[in-house]
Amino acid sequence: MEAFLVSTGIVAIAEIGDKTQLLALLLAAKFRRPVPIILGIFVATIANHAGAAALGAAISALIGPDTMRWLLAAGFAAMGIWVLVPDKVDDDEAPKAPRFGVFGATVIAFFLLEMGDKTQIATIALAARYSEWWVVTMGTTLGMMIANVPAVLIGQAAATTLPLPVVRVVAALAFFVLAVLLALDSFPQLVG
Repeated sequence: MEAFLVSTGIVAIAEIGDKTQLLALLLAAKFRRPVPIILGIFVATIANHAGAAALGAAISALIGPDTMRWLLAAGFAAMGIWVLVPDKVDDDEAPKAPRFGVFGATVIAFFLLEMGDKTQIATIALAARYSEWWVVTMGTTLGMMIANVPAVLIGQAAATTLPLPVVRVVAALAFFVLAVLLALDSFPQLVG
């Protein structure tokens, strides 16, 4: 029980203000379908956190933390630019579901965005601490849901009251800030 409760608490706290919360807000504002988004987050988190120990160890062995930080900074900047580009949807048309549907797009996006994230690393550490990896996976998944379900619901509410261009600019700014913060954290290591 300790492994479950500790895992839930650590990940719920670590996830506050994380990039996956921002993604949850964006998906909810764009597609306005909270149920498939929430289910997608759940499935992606279970898949990601169950494989966190093996996959996280392989990635960290191949790519050092400094390189990973720079790649993430570039990825955040690219995501900020991408968010600014409006979708090609007619004004009188509702947003169309992506190729894999809202659920599939959420699973793919969350799974990829969690790669190398602090909650994935926390899952690896917790699984190393507690021998019951499946209990840790369930705890970290619950922690992710505690943090991200409200973000989806807030994004859904914001989408009905705020114009999508405003949501798009705010999201882009958040991604740019994350990119700059990551880059500034890496800069002293390059010149030192």
